[in-house]
Amino acid sequence: MAAPTPRSTELDPTYNARHLLVLEGLEAVRKRPGMYIGSTDSRGLMHCLWEIIDNAVDEALAGHGERIDVVLHKDGSVEVRDQARGIPVDVEPKTKLSGVEVVFTKLHAGGKFGGGSYNASGGLHGVGASVVNALSARLDVEVDRGGVVWTTSFRRGVAGEFDTEGANASFTPAKGLRKKGRAKKGVTGTRIRYWADRQVFTRDAAFNYDELVTRARQTSFLVPGLALVVRDERGDEVTEETFKHDGGISEFCEFLATDQPVTDVVRLTGTGHFSETVPMLDDAGHMTPTDVERDLDVDIAVRWGDGYETELRSFVNIVATPKGGTHVAGFERAVSKAFTTVLGSTRLLKNGEEIIKDDVLEGLTSVVTVRLAEPQFDGQTKEVLGTPAASRIVAKVVQSELESFLTSTKREHKAQARAVLEKVVAASRTRVAARQHRELQRRKTALESSALPAKLADCRSNDVDRSELFIVEGDSALGTAKLARNSEFQALLPIRGKILNVQKASVGDMLKNVECASIIQVVGAGSGRTFDLEQVRYGKIIFMADADSDGAHIRCLLATLFFRYMRPLVDAGRVYTAVPPLHRFELTNPKKGQDKYVYTYSDAEHQRKTAELMKKGVRWKEPPQRYKGLGEMDADQLAETTMDPRHRTLRRITVDDGEAAANVFDLLMGNDVAPRKEFIVQGAYDLDENRIDV
Repeated sequence: MAAPTPRSTELDPTYNARHLLVLEGLEAVRKRPGMYIGSTDSRGLMHCLWEIIDNAVDEALAGHGERIDVVLHKDGSVEVRDQARGIPVDVEPKTKLSGVEVVFTKLHAGGKFGGGSYNASGGLHGVGASVVNALSARLDVEVDRGGVVWTTSFRRGVAGEFDTEGANASFTPAKGLRKKGRAKKGVTGTRIRYWADRQVFTRDAAFNYDELVTRARQTSFLVPGLALVVRDERGDEVTEETFKHDGGISEFCEFLATDQPVTDVVRLTGTGHFSETVPMLDDAGHMTPTDVERDLDVDIAVRWGDGYETELRSFVNIVATPKGGTHVAGFERAVSKAFTTVLGSTRLLKNGEEIIKDDVLEGLTSVVTVRLAEPQFDGQTKEVLGTPAASRIVAKVVQSELESFLTSTKREHKAQARAVLEKVVAASRTRVAARQHRELQRRKTALESSALPAKLADCRSNDVDRSELFIVEGDSALGTAKLARNSEFQALLPIRGKILNVQKASVGDMLKNVECASIIQVVGAGSGRTFDLEQVRYGKIIFMADADSDGAHIRCLLATLFFRYMRPLVDAGRVYTAVPPLHRFELTNPKKGQDKYVYTYSDAEHQRKTAELMKKGVRWKEPPQRYKGLGEMDADQLAETTMDPRHRTLRRITVDDGEAAANVFDLLMGNDVAPRKEFIVQGAYDLDENRIDV
């Protein structure tokens, strides 16, 4: 056997200055793009687009330009147009380059380093445009300024000129701007079109239209009066949407809210001042630590609804901070403190009761925005605000403004303040009650704990994935089900008729209801916000009720309970309804290998089976039996048709559209009678009279 070939690259044991690699200018961006845009997939591609769009939005934020167009072209390029001041075209003294070339070729260059052009902006590090340029196979810029249309192009960060359209056109390096023509009098603005470099980005990286639309809508709320037009020309049909909202974050807050309001949108505004030490260039060109005074503007919209979820969006200038930061920490701390202070002066809280942050945030929709010059972010992706003073200033403004609202004597505010205070107290009591339930309802068998209902016929197995809980209608059906079940892994819980309609009832009434409390206790994972899917005692929850209209109503009530208070179980696909048969044929001359009893589960299936048996010459005892309830079956029949995993049919309860499902539950099971009556009247003409169970 031949000796193995030595590796072509061996490590040099020496280490000296010749091993050091110095990356000049935009080389570093192309070498390590993840440092600047996070990744080179679709997420990084979208981040580049946000950088260009945010520059245009910063102009609008400074009061320049009322419209921004974003166009996704068919050839894979993207174009951003604004009607702002236009990138400066004069020569920058230090670099001897035009302002356009400085912005697109020099890292950490721009008008957002305290030069007086922007009081607050999304740009901070001065690398956005230059990074996009470095990662583009081609980038074209046109600037309308001073009555002239100026233009230049770049290829992977190098300035020059292309001879034709497209990213693969022939390119000649050249410095400086070119005059393309004359601009209309008084018209200014910038147009940037670029083709992402496929040497950098992954093959499947693509611009996401839905994400772009969401961001445009969000920005239109944050900058009132700014119109953002998104146009997608990539498909067979051109799609275009325009977003403009004059209501600001109050309108944004209403847009985000999905539940019924407890309060109107409340604006919490204020300003704070702080000082920080930052390095600044002195007259000699040296960086000198300097104390500067900063202003921080706080503008927050809050609105409480009757739901349970919290929707909080936070922004610094126009940059979203999905992971929060010091401004969000100050907001949450102040909201909790304001409610604690105000409730302390009322009689709503009983002795020993207290509220926590989760109680206050329940049902809250809020938009938290702060504006300041040169904010400190964690990294170029700007997902977390790090400016320490923001926490203190936001907390002070929020606590003062919110306490004023909660203690207001104005008629329109007083009623809403009382309602939200009562909601927070109710959330606190529900949390305590749910925690008590949760502490009592761990995975135990009936022999291990007396806390479980005595009527529960539990299974022997502790294997959650294998175990099943049948919720059975009535004690009579329970007797048959006990004989039909496999007690190794099938547990039974009987309920007496129709349980409480929890869509109409309060949380307290639901917990006081014996049947509802028993179901929550047996499932063993709590309810509402404290529901813990990991603590559920059974792998499957199966509703087993009669096949008549009463049984259907019971299944509907049970589904309402699970959807409203144990929703994660439904989302996980672990809630089912058993499907008992409707008919039974007792064959008088079954053929060899054929069962004596044949079951069908619908009228259509019954008709098909009748025709099939007649065609085969198989006779049966007339008339075929039609079941009206589980009590009409014996244990063997119930096991074979409904409970035995080898033969039964189960229907999984799923939720494809959570919001639509919630609306349907509220329509059919809620307190408002008028919409339900209208729904019934409209559907009456489509009803098959033969299906009515009289």
